[in-house]
Amino acid sequence: MLQQLAREEPTVTIAATVKSYIEGKGVAYEVITHPASGSSHETADAAHVDEAHIAKGVILKDGAGAVMVVVPGNAWVDLSAIRKELDREMVLAEENDAAGHFPDCDLGAIPPLGPAYGMETLMDKALTSLTDVYLESGDHRSLIKIKGEALVELLSGVRHGYYCEQD
Repeated sequence: MLQQLAREEPTVTIAATVKSYIEGKGVAYEVITHPASGSSHETADAAHVDEAHIAKGVILKDGAGAVMVVVPGNAWVDLSAIRKELDREMVLAEENDAAGHFPDCDLGAIPPLGPAYGMETLMDKALTSLTDVYLESGDHRSLIKIKGEALVELLSGVRHGYYCEQD
């Protein structure tokens, strides 16, 4: 008699802080699972989504502390724009430095929801016109899909400006 092997379903993991924050704001979301990935480019490929529609959180730091800049997945933070906006000399935080701010997330899987973690946040205006946006959920195997206007709601009260250089 042949035994059928149980297929393992991917584990859906959303960091508790992220889930609480999104649900607390009343935002509808869908979880998209994908093979493990290590960068926004790899995530876009693995999840079959446009990299420009992934909102990624980039952590910068200086002597006064850390700041999150939320930019499209296909972009880089423009440090000179951040310097002008904040009047601070910020540098890219090391992955290990950033991890301390996101205790319920895997290393390198930072959700772009700074306010949920009490972090000063800036959001690039390129993200405000998207119909759908994908967010890191706190692990390397899940994305959260929300409507574009929901991202604006989740990041209400943060500074909006042009903070990135496009790919």
